[in-house]
Amino acid sequence: MPHIDSSVKLDFKDVLLRPKRSTLKSRNEVDLTRSFSFRNSKQMYTGIPIIAANMDTIGTFEMARVLSKFSLFTAVHKHYSLKQWEEFASQNPDCIQAGNVVTGEMVEELILSGADIIKVGLGQGNLVLGGHWLPFINKHRWNMSLFLVFFSGSMCTTRTKTGVGYPQLSAVMECADAAHGLNGHIISDGGCSCPGDVAKAFGAGADFVMLGGMLAGHSESGGELIERNGKKYKLFYGMTSEVAMKKYGPAVTDYRASEGKTVEVPFKGGVQSTIQDILGGVRSTCTYVGAAKLKELSQRTTFIRVTQQANPIFSEES
Repeated sequence: MPHIDSSVKLDFKDVLLRPKRSTLKSRNEVDLTRSFSFRNSKQMYTGIPIIAANMDTIGTFEMARVLSKFSLFTAVHKHYSLKQWEEFASQNPDCIQAGNVVTGEMVEELILSGADIIKVGLGQGNLVLGGHWLPFINKHRWNMSLFLVFFSGSMCTTRTKTGVGYPQLSAVMECADAAHGLNGHIISDGGCSCPGDVAKAFGAGADFVMLGGMLAGHSESGGELIERNGKKYKLFYGMTSEVAMKKYGPAVTDYRASEGKTVEVPFKGGVQSTIQDILGGVRSTCTYVGAAKLKELSQRTTFIRVTQQANPIFSEES
């Protein structure tokens, strides 16, 4: 029989972080670097745990080169050729992650089955690596940690096409609790449209935050550059959109609907300024709640339910 879960489930837009007493004198005192030891693979990770999404308009080699300068991570998309990977690997030998899945019980089952990190959000999954990559990965002896995926990002239309979904803030809180109880880790994937949302994801318990749309439209982003009426735009589309499926296959068939959309994003130039803005926002959050280190943010977080995020009077730019 159908069942209604009447407990409140919240998205990032439904809350703000409550400020708390802080002894920090400057945002410069905040340490955003985290170190993780993974339960199953026993591998180590150190860096700022923000990840560029594995979309061909976001997770490019060019994006990886810039983000690595800030100790950020890039999930490179799967559509580069083996030759392109060979060339990139000779200059950057990074680790490779793959996977696909949601909810607390599924997080627990997957971690107990060998996964280190679970990507959280709800929508159409996407396998990052196919089996034909395994000989190449083994040749370079790269770490094959398992990432399990659910897409709920701005370019995913699964919720409107299928009626399936889960508010991201609540999903992160539930899944983080399940994962951390087993010494596992999660990635919040989707729902971030501003630096404040990134901070909320970390505050909710995410170990990593994956960004797509916030990194779209830059020089390092993929996607066709378009000029119209003297203004430049870059094409940005979901990996289950009709554009992506026609480009990489399989094409939309009579039994499958496209669950992604395509938009033209205003061209923003180099991604460095956007990254600095995101990191600066998270540092500011930490100072407001008294977290000297990013790992302390979730411990210092109290969310307040709100009906409005900001005063909308001057929200439209001239």
